[in-house]
This record gives sequence, structure tokens and C-alpha cells, in this order.
Amino acid sequence: MAFAGTTRQDLNGVGILDRERIIAQPGFNRWLVPPAALAIHLCIGMAYGFSVFWLPLSRALGTTQDPSCASLNLVTALFTTSCNWRVADLGWIYTLFFVLLGCSAAIWGGWLERVGPRKAAFVSACCWCGGILVAAIGVMTHQLWLMWVGAGVIGGVGLGLGYISPVSTLIKWFPDRRGMATGMAIMGFGGGAMIGAPLANLLMNYFKTEASVGVWQTFIVMAVIYFCFMMGGTFGYRIPPAGWRPEGWTPPASKSTMITSRHVHLRDAHKTPQFWLIWAVLTLNVSAGIGVIGMASPMLQEIFAGSLIGLPDISFSQLDAGQKGQIAAIAAGFTGLLSLFNIGGRFFWASLSDKIGRKNTYYCFFIIGIVLYALAPTLADMGNKAMFVLAFGIILSMYGGGFATIPAYLADIFGTQFVGAIHGRLLTAWATAGIVGPVVVNYIREAQIAAGVAPGPALYTGTMYILACMLAAGLVCNALVRPLADRWFMSDDEVASLQAKTAAANAGPTGSFGIGTGGFDAKAALAWAVVGIPLLWGVWVTLRSSLVLFG
Repeated sequence: MAFAGTTRQDLNGVGILDRERIIAQPGFNRWLVPPAALAIHLCIGMAYGFSVFWLPLSRALGTTQDPSCASLNLVTALFTTSCNWRVADLGWIYTLFFVLLGCSAAIWGGWLERVGPRKAAFVSACCWCGGILVAAIGVMTHQLWLMWVGAGVIGGVGLGLGYISPVSTLIKWFPDRRGMATGMAIMGFGGGAMIGAPLANLLMNYFKTEASVGVWQTFIVMAVIYFCFMMGGTFGYRIPPAGWRPEGWTPPASKSTMITSRHVHLRDAHKTPQFWLIWAVLTLNVSAGIGVIGMASPMLQEIFAGSLIGLPDISFSQLDAGQKGQIAAIAAGFTGLLSLFNIGGRFFWASLSDKIGRKNTYYCFFIIGIVLYALAPTLADMGNKAMFVLAFGIILSMYGGGFATIPAYLADIFGTQFVGAIHGRLLTAWATAGIVGPVVVNYIREAQIAAGVAPGPALYTGTMYILACMLAAGLVCNALVRPLADRWFMSDDEVASLQAKTAAANAGPTGSFGIGTGGFDAKAALAWAVVGIPLLWGVWVTLRSSLVLFG
């Protein structure tokens, strides 16, 4: 059977970043694409670990402060050069990360589909690493607004483009395992902080002097390292020619009605009720999970207090400064353990969704989540630390699993032609959840404290029940998702016209064309080692620090 892709003669005048340049040729192994995606996601995933810089930056000018610094507000903090930054003001960078991630993915998702994943990943690397370099200048000159613009805004745009760059590519390479493929890549975003946070600590300790906390030097080194890794991923991307399918695989004859073989145009996806139902499903699942991530450390400390260090009769308010330092270290282990569940859940649940279906997987998220949130206050009252930790580990696995499963859910409903761009628009749900989840959780806690509730299990009881209600609403939205009506799908002629750059699509031959074969050969093993060794190091460091939780 003739190969339907682009020949070498067709590449005259085609740029190295252009979509036509990265159409796979015979002999290419599809298992080289997931590590390329992981190389991108492991770098931008450091966004989750940026809080490691907050305390050092809050002491960048030393511990002696001018009394006038106490009257700083957010606006004056942005431009001060003589006062230390407050952790709360630095924390806005974290908010900017995920708001800009969702917005940039929505705005440029269609552009990504036109130009291909290589150009989008290249721009992502320039924005993410360039933003960190701008932030380094902000630290050197002690200008918080430069930190916000560099890391938060420019870096946030890089996050959005980097996050969605592999989605549609992996789905097209693995039509037989959509969930597993996207789970492998998006697992990297959850794991980026496991590598980046301990690396940042090592670098800050190396560069720290009496005159510097070592942050700007760390930013520069990490930006260079990340740029090299992201360029490796960028130039590792390939896309299959139209009509390609895995060797020996044919689409199942009897398909679930929830999986379409047709395609919805980007311009129409957001007009369907299914888009907004899935948007609500993701928003509610993420809002509940991200709220837990934000309060994990204080929650464990305030609920279990002295029992974490063998003093079960001592409440949180009775602990002295040294004891609070001890339980803070244990709570850090809890946070690290949750990160492992978050990462593992991205691969486990996404892979399981290939077997049980995407809608059923979300049923699992919501039903199991409701039960665990409802049980959490009881487990806290019982003082059952192991069961409490396990419950929230499972909750965080479903938080990560929700991110990894959603691209395949969208491909099932809307087809694969514009799935990357549609996914980009859906990530506005993440931006919304990044604000709603922490705000809801924090305000409930503050209201409880204002009502006179002392730190302890009772402080979080109302929070758990409200989060369970949010998941119940998500359960209803998921139940309402139905297959699309025929009127939303593009005609075969329109699909063929859109795919004309890669091949004369549906009219041409189908098959493997000698592409995608090879399995886990030596070249694939090397590519996986490049991303796998740093990831295993991060897992080892996290497990070692989390042992104090049960030690």
C-alpha cells in the first residue's frame, strides 16, 4: 500500500517548525512521542512547586525591616525596593499561572491545531523559560511587578501552550489507547514539582550567600535546564499522516454510542450543551481537588495536631513553636504523598477509562469522592491518621485523573480533528476552578474561625460536606452528557479539505504505512530514560520525605 504522507521533495521552503515538516515517515516509532510530551510537561509542571521560592524571597532583604514596611498594600508592594515581599503578594504568581494557562489555551488552541505541536511547543519553551529569566531580573532588582509579568504572565502563556501542545497529537498516535496516551503526558505536569522543587532547594542552598538567598541564580540555571529539555521535546514531536492507523488495528465494528468517528468544528463545539456540561464536570471536580491541595498542610496540622508527634492530648493551639515546626515537617510529607497520588492517578484513571469509558470513569470520581469527603470528618474525629491520609490520597488521584481523562472524553464526543483546540477552550474551567476552589475553602475556614471554632476536626467539617455537594453537582452534569446530534458534525468533504495539507484524507488509503512500529526499541528506551530518570529521582525524594508522616 502506498504511503500517503508528505515526501522529502515536498519540504522545499517548509520551515523547521512548520506542521508539514513533522509528518512522520516510514520507520518512525510512535513510542517516541510520549517522552517528547513528558519532556515539555515535566518542565512546565514546576508551576505547582513555585511556592518553594516564597519564604526565601520573603527574606531577600534580610530580617531587619523599616517600620514603614508594615503599611504596605498590594500596589505599593509591587514597586517597593526597600521592603521584603509578603508571601501573600508572591502567591498571586501562582494564581496568574493557572488563570493565564486556561486563557492562553483557549485563545491559541485553534492556532495550535493549524501550525502543529512543534511550533506551539517552541513558543511555549520561549515563554516559560523566558518568563523565568524575566523573573530573575525582578529578583535581582527587587521589583515584584517584574516577577508577576515574567513568571506569572509570560510564563503562564507558556504553560497554556505547553500543556495542550501534545494532546491532539497523542490522541491521533494512540487511537487504540486514547486515555493511556494523554495520561502519560499529563502525568508529567503533575510530576514536574517533584523534580523541580527539590532541585530548586539544592540550587538555592548552593548559591546562597550572606548577601543573597540564591533565588535569581536558581531561576537562571533552571531556565537553561528547562529550555534544553523542552527543545528536546519540541523537536521530538511528529504527527501521523491522514489515514494512518496502528499496525494491525482497525476501529471496533461495534462502538459505544459515546464514541464518535466523526468530527465537530472548533467554531461549533462551544455552541453545544455537551461542551458546557463537560466544562462544569471539570470545574467541579477540579474545584474540590484544588481546594484540598491548597489546604492540605494546615488541615493535617490543625486536625491531628499533637498526635502527629505522639502527643494525642495536645491541641494545635497548645503546641509550642518547636512542636509546630515538627508537625509542619510531617505535613510537608503529607503534601508530597498527595503529589504522588496526583501523578499516579493521572496514568491509572486515564488508562482505566480506555476499558470502562470516560463517562463511567467520571462517575467513579464523583461517587467515590462524595463518599470520601463525607467520611473525612468521621475519620478525623476518630483520629485515624492512616485512613484519613489514604482517603485524601484517593481524592487527589481522582483530581489528577480528571485532568488526564478529559482530553479523551472530548475526543469521544467531538472527534479528533479539533480536540486540542477544544481542550484549550475547556481549560477555562481550570482557570475558574483555580479561583473558586481555594476561595470557597479558605472563606469557609475563616468563617468557622470567626464563629469561634478552635483549630481541630470541627474546623473542616463544613468544608468537607460542601466539597461533597460540589461533587454531587458534577455527578448530575456528567449524567446529562449525551452523544451529539448529527447536525453538529462536519461533512466528509469539509474534513478532507481541512486535512489536505497532510494528505488527501478520506479518499486515500489507510493503514500503518510502516509508521508507528518498533515498540520499545533501543531508541525509545533511551528517550524514556531521559525523562524517566529525573522522574524516578523526584519520586524517591518525595517518598523519603513522606516517611516522616508514619515514622
